[in-house]
Amino acid sequence: MGVTKLTIIDSHTGGEPTRTIVSGGPDLGTGSMAERKQVFAEKFDHFRRALVNEPRGSDVMVGAILCEPADSSHAAGVIFFNNVGYLNMCGHGTIGVAVTLYHLGKIDLGKHILETPVGLVEINLLEPTKVSIENVASFRTRKDVEIEVPHYGVITGDVAWGGNWFFLIKAHNQRIGLDNTTRLIDFCSQVRDTLNQQNITGDNGAEIDHIELFAEPTNESLADSQNFVLCPGREYDRSPCGTGTSAKLACLYADGHIKENEVWRQQSIIGSIFEGAVTIRDGQIVPTISGSAFVNMQAEVLFDPNDPFQFGF
Repeated sequence: MGVTKLTIIDSHTGGEPTRTIVSGGPDLGTGSMAERKQVFAEKFDHFRRALVNEPRGSDVMVGAILCEPADSSHAAGVIFFNNVGYLNMCGHGTIGVAVTLYHLGKIDLGKHILETPVGLVEINLLEPTKVSIENVASFRTRKDVEIEVPHYGVITGDVAWGGNWFFLIKAHNQRIGLDNTTRLIDFCSQVRDTLNQQNITGDNGAEIDHIELFAEPTNESLADSQNFVLCPGREYDRSPCGTGTSAKLACLYADGHIKENEVWRQQSIIGSIFEGAVTIRDGQIVPTISGSAFVNMQAEVLFDPNDPFQFGF
């Protein structure tokens, strides 16, 4: 068997990378994106490892695979993954995928529907590099949950859904800064471990795999808050995190800190910004997140059967 290949396009959204398989990927069938995600995980996980792990990728890389949509009126289907597994939804990745679809000539400016494993997401391509996404309905399930974290004491946070499950912490005594990421990663990892040990979960026993810290922004004229988000694994989000901002908006609205359609500006640890707002639809909190992404590479990924690390390590 000779060398095989697939085509990828890389983009970044507020500094956070997205590597999208645009052709040559595995056949995942014709089911829903949730069903196809399961097929991907069970039969083709080597593609995930190959694209986001070394030697081609890194722990921070988020991958996506474009799929034919189940409904032909929709723009595309998409499944997201990272160095440790699969994501229910990815906000920065959706913005990156939208810009990638435009780059490929598959969508024009305006509104389109993407199918994801957690449901339909509306994207609005405002400019070639600026995208607004209407995320899935977001909500908080538990407020002011107290946990005893080894070496750090009692920490209080909220459990909320924004397309992924989050534990959101405002009072943490940690300094959010790029020169402090080692300590931030350690703190958030211990919080996540404590949640698992105490069986504190999202709905239906779902693991809370994202930890989000908040602090005052570095420039209050540009943002309302700054965050640090530990993603599944031990890497942090360089962007303000789309699903994390959605979860935050749900908490802010529930506490009366923002009103419907009021803009909230979330700053990432590297200074990039998402703008978010909520609308109430059928009693549910529906967040809209806006940000910019840029295509920065198109390449062919080669698989040589003689390469012992062709599928990553």
